[in-house]
Amino acid sequence: MKKAVHFGAGNIGRGFIGEILFANDFSIDFVDVNETIIDALNDRHSYDIEIAEDGKRHITVSNVSGINNSKNPADVVAAVAEADLITTAIGPNILPFIAELIADGLKVRKEAGSTQPIDVLACENMIGGSQFLYEEVKKYLSDEELTYVEEYVGFPNAAVDRIVPAQSHEDPLFVVVEPFNEWVVETSRMKNTDLKLEGVHYEEDLEPFIERKLFSVNSGHATSAYAGAYYGAKTILEALQNIDVKAQLEAVLGEIRSLLIAKWDFDEADLKAYHDVIISRFENPYIIDDVVRVARTPIRKLGFDERFIRPIRELRDRGLSYENLLKTVAFVFSYKDENDEQSVQLQQLLAEKSLSDVVVEVTGLEDPALIAEIVTSVEGLKN
Repeated sequence: MKKAVHFGAGNIGRGFIGEILFANDFSIDFVDVNETIIDALNDRHSYDIEIAEDGKRHITVSNVSGINNSKNPADVVAAVAEADLITTAIGPNILPFIAELIADGLKVRKEAGSTQPIDVLACENMIGGSQFLYEEVKKYLSDEELTYVEEYVGFPNAAVDRIVPAQSHEDPLFVVVEPFNEWVVETSRMKNTDLKLEGVHYEEDLEPFIERKLFSVNSGHATSAYAGAYYGAKTILEALQNIDVKAQLEAVLGEIRSLLIAKWDFDEADLKAYHDVIISRFENPYIIDDVVRVARTPIRKLGFDERFIRPIRELRDRGLSYENLLKTVAFVFSYKDENDEQSVQLQQLLAEKSLSDVVVEVTGLEDPALIAEIVTSVEGLKN
């Protein structure tokens, strides 16, 4: 049986990556600092996934264990040294904190004289996640160790897509996921090209697929949340039962389609079908996804290369319409959640500074005309 080390034993890790690895005959060491989950994995060595669909099908994932990287870092290093595959679903901001453990495990492989190639897949909501992790890992390698890693260790970027809502169960390992899933890996950076997972799609150039997912699913989901919050909805399903919110989502996806077609030459009919599927996923009656979960961290989501500002910039560069994306950005600026640190911070900035200055600060934009358009859109929403 092949061995995988997966960093992040949360709902995505267990409910998506773990399911695929198990289906491909891997044993899995989940690495996390959550003692409750790690202890449960080591007590039972299995857990159940429920598919949010008619019949609520269950899948049991077995041959799993847990390692607490805070308490037992040496065990993580040993697991990395023996792994056939390393994956993460831990959050972009946490990747730097696991880099040293991965580096130390790769050093052990080198010292043991291992020439078995291995790939490290960062399955995160970000563009270039694996390469970002690689840059962090490199900080802990000598020149000689880096030469070894460059020869035998791949960091191919990945794009992942599955809705796993916030949830709480008596069983800490039980997780409910939507039926749809997509995991795409770029082949050009792989080192172990003989190891390809069933249920994973492999592409030479991943960037079109990452942008299709980021601009469609992430931008669309967040649009549903921020527009929904503006109209008082508490869940994504409730939000999309409002005709104004659904119309806003459809209009934003229409602008996204125009960008993806112009940039990557996607087939329009195929892309429209893909977007129709996305909307149906958001409207899944078996998924209760809270608006506050999807809308959290609004400052991050207003970032220069994030799901709204980047497509706006690229549409503008091509002379294409982005008026509906601008309206969504206005919804983000109006979003208030006293339990979300970034939401509170954003509203404090708006209270203390001019709107124009806040737009510059959170978006990183320098184009005065585009900054003015965003200001006009935000002010228009208030009137």
